[in-house]
Amino acid sequence: MLEKIREGSQGVIAKSILVLVILSFAFTGVSSYLGSSTEAAAATVNGEDISESALEQAYQSERARLEQQLGEMFQALAADDTYLASVKQSVLERLVAEKLLDQTATELGLRVSDQQIKNAIMTEPAFQTDGQFDNDRYLAILRQLGYQANTFRNMMRTDMTRRQLVASLVGSEFVLPGETSYLAGIQGQTRDIRYHIVDASPFVADAEVTDEQAQAFFDANLAQFMSPETMSLEYIELNATDMANDVAVTDAEAQAYYDENKQQYLKAEKRLAAHILVNLGDDESASKAKAEAIYSKLQAGEDFAELAKTESEDTFSGEQGGQLDWFEQGVMEPAFDDVLYSLSKGSYSTVVKTSFGYHIIKLLDVQPGAEAPFADVKDKIIAQLKDKAAVDTYYGLQQTLADVTYEVPDTLSEAASELGVEVMTSPVFTRSNAPAPFDNPDVLKAAFSTNVLLDGMNSDVIEIDANHAMVIRIKSHTTAGTVDFAKVKAGIVERLKQEQANEVAREKAQTLMSAFPDAESSTEFVTKAKLGRFEQGIDASITSKAFQMAQPADSAVVDTVALANGYAVIVLDKVNLAEGIDDNLLGALEQRLSAQYSEGDYRALIATLKAKGDVVYSSTQ
Repeated sequence: MLEKIREGSQGVIAKSILVLVILSFAFTGVSSYLGSSTEAAAATVNGEDISESALEQAYQSERARLEQQLGEMFQALAADDTYLASVKQSVLERLVAEKLLDQTATELGLRVSDQQIKNAIMTEPAFQTDGQFDNDRYLAILRQLGYQANTFRNMMRTDMTRRQLVASLVGSEFVLPGETSYLAGIQGQTRDIRYHIVDASPFVADAEVTDEQAQAFFDANLAQFMSPETMSLEYIELNATDMANDVAVTDAEAQAYYDENKQQYLKAEKRLAAHILVNLGDDESASKAKAEAIYSKLQAGEDFAELAKTESEDTFSGEQGGQLDWFEQGVMEPAFDDVLYSLSKGSYSTVVKTSFGYHIIKLLDVQPGAEAPFADVKDKIIAQLKDKAAVDTYYGLQQTLADVTYEVPDTLSEAASELGVEVMTSPVFTRSNAPAPFDNPDVLKAAFSTNVLLDGMNSDVIEIDANHAMVIRIKSHTTAGTVDFAKVKAGIVERLKQEQANEVAREKAQTLMSAFPDAESSTEFVTKAKLGRFEQGIDASITSKAFQMAQPADSAVVDTVALANGYAVIVLDKVNLAEGIDDNLLGALEQRLSAQYSEGDYRALIATLKAKGDVVYSSTQ
């Protein structure tokens, strides 16, 4: 949970596994902590349901994360229903794994105390100012994330309990010193080599390819010469944003709107609240009795702030004398909100029940509302009136577009005439390189649908964004197929000539290798001492081959390797032991190995729990 709030937190060893657990809160959200429902289950884990809504919420969060990470590439991927189905299935598997962990933690009796949760929050850097816990910052961040304090602490409890289980497994993993030393020795090993490149370029001119050879290659490799499916679309597009640019709003109209709606331009009244909270607990009657006892103490003259510190079960606000935050009307639960806005400054309420428990609420201070001058909000009003007029026009036109394109489904001309717009034409594109806005997944799905592609009908109205829609139909379409031989013949000829030249280079390289070391005196070799496994600067094929060759015994080892344009003869003279292995390197390797082992352990744990448990997926998954 805290990792979700603290930006940029990166761990080593265990955290690479723990993040799989911690990130669950970014996907499951608050709803899964607010009780069960009667809706259909996406999966049932040992009798406990994972609801369809929880899956959908987690899936949408994952989609948003992928879209942010992949950018425009995601739009193309999202047009593939199979890809989206795989994403949703992986999210469901993650939720199943989390449920298994939670159940196992409960069976093992793992618990997290209120004090542990408090310490975790108090020491969290995201909630600190100048190294000290800042209650105002804490509450502000919770509001930004959409959490209530109690809900957040419940989520923290689940998160930290789950961490106990995973950390106990990850913490049991270890790496032997010999493993890191061996890996460091292998990775740091260097090799002394010599190599000679036989370039194939000079042999291309002498290569000859007949028409029959080119045709035979084409016939044998038809899959390499497929042209993708392409299409061009006719479309009518409606966009309220563009319409707003054509709307004129006078200063008088803006002034009139301001005068009629002054209440919209008031700085809302805010109230600084404090409370003493008794959680509902397992025995509500006992909780209510405790709250009423505290109220009696207040009536007897005891100080509200002191009682909040000693009696309130909201320990964070309790330390501040019960102070919560400034609230506008409508922010808190209705029962709390109504009482807060009925109090006079300095007074406190009787016992009030909400979903969090029993409260005694006190009004500490009031910030009165204030009216914003017309000049300050004039531009905002004009923009608002333009948008409203454009949206009103948009919805009228959208309905006309939907009606006419449905009633006359084989042309867009009738709809264009009714709307007073032009039918536009898209460029030719493929499924994988559609320009905006045709790269929208819904547009691509409609364009390649049976109704549009095969039947030649208008699509339904497709919503691109809010107040932005279009209807499409096929303008032109070419199916995927084999490219004519004549169009690719020249490329095939060049390719076959290159292959012939490479074969000549291979034979020369083999001859040179066979004649080594006698040929060494007449052939120029490039010497590379202490070649590293990951070194840049020479062809990667040469480096890879050099580290595959056996260690020389009495004499150098010689071999050849294919390059992009020729062959290389490689002479391995010596294998050098790794240098510069220090504690820092060994420590880094130990962390990397430990993380890999821990990840394997984590996945094995989930597989074992799943195999031992009863996991049932709904038929729709």
